[in-house]
Amino acid sequence: MLDHWTMFAAYNEWANQKLYEAAATLSEEELHRETGAFFGSLFGTLSHLVVADQIWLRRLSGEGPTHTSLNAKPCADFQSLHQARVETDARLRQFCETLTEEKLTGEIEYRPVTSPDPVRQPLGQTLAHMFNHQTHHRGQAHMILTVLGKPSLALDLVYFQRLPKQA
Repeated sequence: MLDHWTMFAAYNEWANQKLYEAAATLSEEELHRETGAFFGSLFGTLSHLVVADQIWLRRLSGEGPTHTSLNAKPCADFQSLHQARVETDARLRQFCETLTEEKLTGEIEYRPVTSPDPVRQPLGQTLAHMFNHQTHHRGQAHMILTVLGKPSLALDLVYFQRLPKQA
């Protein structure tokens, strides 16, 4: 089961890299264009993903940025957002590399950004949600790129799994 989480962390890094490569081809106007997506623009959606991942990593590790809003935009420009994404992905991969079966069955307690009531849940369920959440919003980001006339991206997990293994 531990390999499951390290694979998802590596997949997450790979998919985000492909997404940011596509986003880097956009103009500032396109990057910030309102598209009707839940977080408005591609920049808003990518910002939400960084913010949400940093919130989860803070809950999991006790370290990292603190955010009080799910639609925060902690980075002023695409370059700094991309750097935050790279750093956040590396932290998530490192966290998953330290997991043990015992940690996975343990519970974490946290307060959601949207509620003052504490929540307790198993770490494994928390990680499943976090990786599913990323996939969900990467799908929205993919839709935004398509609306902006960019080619479709192959971000499915199976494409990552088919890549040659790194030595």
